[in-house]
Amino acid sequence: MKNACIWITTILLLTVASLSLQAQEHQFPHRVHFSGLINDFTPITTGASPWELRGLWSLTLDEQSSTASFSATLTMELSDFGQTVTTVNAVQRAQHTHRITMKTNSVVYNPTDCPPAPPSTPAYTALIELTGTANIEANGSPAPFGSSPLQVCIAGGSNIEFSNITLVFAESSGAAGHFGPQAIHGVVRKVE
Repeated sequence: MKNACIWITTILLLTVASLSLQAQEHQFPHRVHFSGLINDFTPITTGASPWELRGLWSLTLDEQSSTASFSATLTMELSDFGQTVTTVNAVQRAQHTHRITMKTNSVVYNPTDCPPAPPSTPAYTALIELTGTANIEANGSPAPFGSSPLQVCIAGGSNIEFSNITLVFAESSGAAGHFGPQAIHGVVRKVE
């Protein structure tokens, strides 16, 4: 009888603890924060140099409400490729900055339309896709080409669950004319 009472009390305590945890999860949505680096080039479209894109990005994902906030701060300058001794200076490289921000409720898990890994590199699997309209600033002012549709994908490989990020601006947008219509690649450094 004593063992039965202990057993029933244990089950009741576990049930109460479980309900308490579920209530806490309901009150405090589960958030995941990703951050990393963008490090890529644009295609050569005019002149003899591609643009270099470098910077930090962060993404906060609220898994319960399927909403996300993305931001990237990038520097952009013409690369050494195609430069000469006389043209390698600040004026010829046209260094400038961009801040890209997007809040969206369009979050897809295990998407099928994200860019694949480039040929001749190890494959990765797209895990999270965000789409929405990105606000873009240039040197702290609104970018001349305005806001743009943007796709952000987080992917991973067999050893690291979240390892890669790609940004793709809608091909018909002014942003694609500036950054290129191709996937802009980066790395996931932290997942918290």
